[in-house]
Amino acid sequence: MSLRVLVAGLGNMGRSHALAYHRHPGFEIVGLVNRSAPTLHPELAGYAIRPDYEAALRELRPDVVSINTYSDNHADYAVMALEQGAHVFIEKPLATTVADAERVVAAARANGRKLVVGYILRHHPSWIRFIEEARKLGGPYVFRLNLNQQSSGPTWETHKTLMQTTSPIVDCGVHYVDVMCQITDARPVEVRGMGVRLSDEIAPDMYNYGALQVLFADGSVGWYEAAWGPMVSETAFFVKDVMTPSGAVSIAMDPGARSDDIDTHTRTDRIRVHRAARDADGKFTAPDEYISMQGEPGHDALCAREQGYLYRAITEDLDLTRHMQDAVQSLRICLAADESVRTGEVVRL
Repeated sequence: MSLRVLVAGLGNMGRSHALAYHRHPGFEIVGLVNRSAPTLHPELAGYAIRPDYEAALRELRPDVVSINTYSDNHADYAVMALEQGAHVFIEKPLATTVADAERVVAAARANGRKLVVGYILRHHPSWIRFIEEARKLGGPYVFRLNLNQQSSGPTWETHKTLMQTTSPIVDCGVHYVDVMCQITDARPVEVRGMGVRLSDEIAPDMYNYGALQVLFADGSVGWYEAAWGPMVSETAFFVKDVMTPSGAVSIAMDPGARSDDIDTHTRTDRIRVHRAARDADGKFTAPDEYISMQGEPGHDALCAREQGYLYRAITEDLDLTRHMQDAVQSLRICLAADESVRTGEVVRL
């Protein structure tokens, strides 16, 4: 079965997704949409780039639309596509408000179309293993997660554009809050947020450093931190750690990794499992276990896995109810943290 795809947005993620569609035997790219003419992978050089999304959607009538634009137009673009009868892949975050996220989900249900949200870590073998090892230990859990990105040049310009509508703890936070929710599977009940504006180059009401805390009904607590900009420290920029009464699971990164390497955002290298069990002398009964994750997929390969999942969702009629609910929930938590930053108040969910 061949599915005709329109790809909207050709930034880092959009280019990788377009390449995945190009290489997948079940997809046929019928159009690329971008307001400017970006440099594309040589394999994509034969495709024309259109500047107008609505016109391309109307004229090409694709089976699938891949939305990889800035988040402020995610909801409108997705609803347009769904109402025209197309299935939708949409990069995270699903929308910039919970109401818009729910509007997209409602459109997918009303039109009987598939909606897949770009939670790339859900397709990563190492992150799947990380979640499994944490769940084996049992809760309640303490989640310590961050992704700080030291950026300059074009990357800092991209970050500043993103911050016109979305803070770092929302844009990146949805990934890691989703990981927390998968591990605990408990209802989030309370969110707190803090933020600091560390640059005069961003809007007065925006912050480029943020941290959130989320409390779950089972007693678990989570912390997430995100920062963008040329002033961001490279020290401990990548912390992925879960503690439980029975021990801890951590991602151990290569000491030479840098925050401006996009593959660093998903690469794990090794998973370290620590067990808290002790003998009669109070000494640990087992050394820490290191699980090698050598040979894990890179960024483009992960995008290919996402589009493979989209293809299966459509052709095998997979039930995406929980997938969509989870996407809305992680966004709800991160937007609550953003609200807390701006009001100074705890947000109860």
